Amino acid sequence: MSKKTSRFPQGFLWGVATSAYQIEGAWNEDGKGESIWDRFCHTPGRIANGETGDVACDHYHRWQEDGELIAALHLNAYRFSISWPRVLPEGRGTPNPKGLAFYDRLVDALLAKGVAPVVTLYHWDLPQAVQDAGGWLNRRTADWFAEYAELVYRTLGDRVRLWITINEPNVVWSCGYLLGEHAPGVKDRATANQALHHILLAHGKAVEAGRAALPGTEFGIAPNIEHFYAVTEEAREAVERKRLQEVAWHLEPVLLGKYPEELWQEYELMGLAPLTRPGDLERIHQPLDFLAINFYFSGFYDRDGRGRAVEVSRPMPRTGLGWPIYPKALRDMLIDVTARYGRRPIYITENGAAFDDVIGPDGGVHDPERVEYLRGHINAVHEAIEAGVDVRGYFVWTLMDNFEWARGYKPRFGLVYTDYATGRRIIKDSGRYYAEVARTNGLVVCL
Repeated sequence: MSKKTSRFPQGFLWGVATSAYQIEGAWNEDGKGESIWDRFCHTPGRIANGETGDVACDHYHRWQEDGELIAALHLNAYRFSISWPRVLPEGRGTPNPKGLAFYDRLVDALLAKGVAPVVTLYHWDLPQAVQDAGGWLNRRTADWFAEYAELVYRTLGDRVRLWITINEPNVVWSCGYLLGEHAPGVKDRATANQALHHILLAHGKAVEAGRAALPGTEFGIAPNIEHFYAVTEEAREAVERKRLQEVAWHLEPVLLGKYPEELWQEYELMGLAPLTRPGDLERIHQPLDFLAINFYFSGFYDRDGRGRAVEVSRPMPRTGLGWPIYPKALRDMLIDVTARYGRRPIYITENGAAFDDVIGPDGGVHDPERVEYLRGHINAVHEAIEAGVDVRGYFVWTLMDNFEWARGYKPRFGLVYTDYATGRRIIKDSGRYYAEVARTNGLVVCL
């Protein structure tokens, strides 16, 4: 068996991603306000095993230790999110100095270790006070978000180059407002579409404010993009419709300045189209410096008797959550997005897998399945680059095992094992593997 080392472009970012609610804990300390996820988790029956993010990984108190982990993994970038209610307890109005100081210290510590901070402004933890005023159904929330963004820009903008406005607007749309599985727990398509429109409007306003405040800084948005395969020629039309509904509906207003016409007309007839105002789509369609993409899995689809796309099960490896592992889909998705929407800088800002990790008899955490998952997906990124896609960085989800939303603490995605009883962190074999990839800016592939 021969080996080939695939080198990545000079300056390629190797990082990990986290989000505030999933790791910080300290949910009501130092002046932090309540978020919709605090309220959601404290509502019985919402989260597996009644778990909450009240403590999570206690990152708020252990951030220095976690910074050392990032350095130990030889990473040159770290994507994290700001907790909106930690810096603005009411979502607007008077800032919380202690909340701002926390992120100020974190950014300085990262830079001192040669790690570039990549900041996400919104990773789902809307202030509860804003939700009480209507949340994303209230158009004014887009203005309040822009004001919040300006506050963070003033605090961190002299040291942060890469900004992501919204994490996975499509997941907020689907899980938060369509299926009701995430906060705020709504189940209504018309409501979901209206909330999505205001979220995208908030993105546009935040980019606009950022360009005015921080010239030369780069802005993007982070959709979750699945790749869809048609298993028969007859299924192609149904699969394309599924792509329109689940990708284009939230992506094309940002990239093209319009909702997909076919869906818009259909939703208008059904009374499901969002209410818009003149100039909204122009504002949403701000020029982006990069597209951040979160990718976890793909699907194979056939057409059912009613002409709809229906997923076909295929024998393939799966994660601990049952998600199919098919690394080639990451390459194919990147090529497809580039072909449809034009060549632009792309960062893979989340990619990872949950497995049932345990501490072994030797005190280590051995996760060969995740090592192979990473090897396959990093190789897929390299193949996409060779095919002409402008990928500039790759971020693993996630640094350490954390609170995984409605699933609670059972899924373990981390490169670092979190012992929730003690807070102890243990670098897994996958973390050591990824550290070597980052250190050498290369990937060894067996041929």
